[in-house]
Amino acid sequence: MPSYSVNQIFVSLADAGRELVRTRLGNRRRQPEMLAEELLSTRGEASGAALAREVIQAYALLDRDGKRGFFTHLAVQDDVDRDRVEAAIEAFRASPDDAAVRQLRAACEPRRHELFRRLNTAPDGTRRLVEMRRDLLSILPDHPALRPVDTDLQELLAGWFNPGFLTFKPIDWNSPASLLEKLIRYERVHKIANLEALRRRLGPDRRCFAFFHPTLPDEPLIFVQVALVKGMADKVQPLIDQESPTLPRGEADTAIFYSISNCQDGLKGVSLGNFLIKMVVAALQAELPQLRFFATLSPIPGFRSWLGVALERNDPIVTPEARAALATLDDPDWPHDPGKAETLKPWLMSLCAHYLVREKRGSRPLDPVARFHLGNGARMERLNWLGDISAKGLAESAGILVNYRYDQARIPANHEAFAATGEVIHSSAVKGLLPSLPAAA
Repeated sequence: MPSYSVNQIFVSLADAGRELVRTRLGNRRRQPEMLAEELLSTRGEASGAALAREVIQAYALLDRDGKRGFFTHLAVQDDVDRDRVEAAIEAFRASPDDAAVRQLRAACEPRRHELFRRLNTAPDGTRRLVEMRRDLLSILPDHPALRPVDTDLQELLAGWFNPGFLTFKPIDWNSPASLLEKLIRYERVHKIANLEALRRRLGPDRRCFAFFHPTLPDEPLIFVQVALVKGMADKVQPLIDQESPTLPRGEADTAIFYSISNCQDGLKGVSLGNFLIKMVVAALQAELPQLRFFATLSPIPGFRSWLGVALERNDPIVTPEARAALATLDDPDWPHDPGKAETLKPWLMSLCAHYLVREKRGSRPLDPVARFHLGNGARMERLNWLGDISAKGLAESAGILVNYRYDQARIPANHEAFAATGEVIHSSAVKGLLPSLPAAA
């Protein structure tokens, strides 16, 4: 018996409903807003799939202003019906039974929720909705009134891209060429110059794993690159150097996660990476039982920005002595001058430890990478001086990198402590770098 993908079925339904839609709408070109309302009013599967395809095709032809208008329509015309909610509340108060609860729940759902679900039945609908949210996120900063639309779409995508629905796959040099090219394009942390550079990152002492969605089998959602090394790595350049020697398989005792890249901008805020790391650790333990340590070699993307603000506002954590030393940062060649680097090292390492451990956004670390790994149950293990001397690494964190260690025995307790209070679990080595806090005025 031949097998059929879900997308093939949606294509067949949309093709079957094409004539029904043409009869209903005629041949005149319609705006996606009007087509969306038609879609919400239809009941047939075939005509619904055909209309969903029409909405997506019409949306794709819009310019930025047209897309903003479409999202504004969804925000205003397809929002929650307040009168219906009020009526459902009164009905619940009068008779708080299960039927009233269902009625109230249905009333609180915006019409655009149902629209997004129906658009998902279009051929390649899931991919198009992810792209639609990417467009929305680019518009949102200038049009915050559209945030409820983004909230609803993110909520639906989070359900559809639940890790339980995803496929976990290793990627190697024998993977399809089109996929390898996407790795180069999507790499966000340490750029891959060309295929030869990628070949080294997929060598015998390297691993790469990704999540895929069944409706997007050719599109990685997120991937992690791993180096199998001896001892905890403290510098990234040797890990990504095309000419670096290959470590024999039996000598590796540590897996270093040195790059995690989200590939789909439209899935921002949809949690994928935390579960991916746990899957990778399990896969590597099964393949290479001699591995003793699992840790990251992570960037600190917010440190230099925070330091600039701290200097500007005369934050007392930056002492006059530190301020004088930090003037050396104005010399772009300081990392290559041993004297200047040594002058900067104690001050930058101390302030970076302060930034990572103490600077918060609410009750959580200010640094986004720290929030991710600490929330995932890792421990902040070690700061690494001049761990990334690329232009990007120097601009983000003065070249400092941090290891977050994933100790299987401690992950649950670390996660619970972070979730409960925002506690930054860190090693004695990191604690030793923390500067004394200035006395209260």
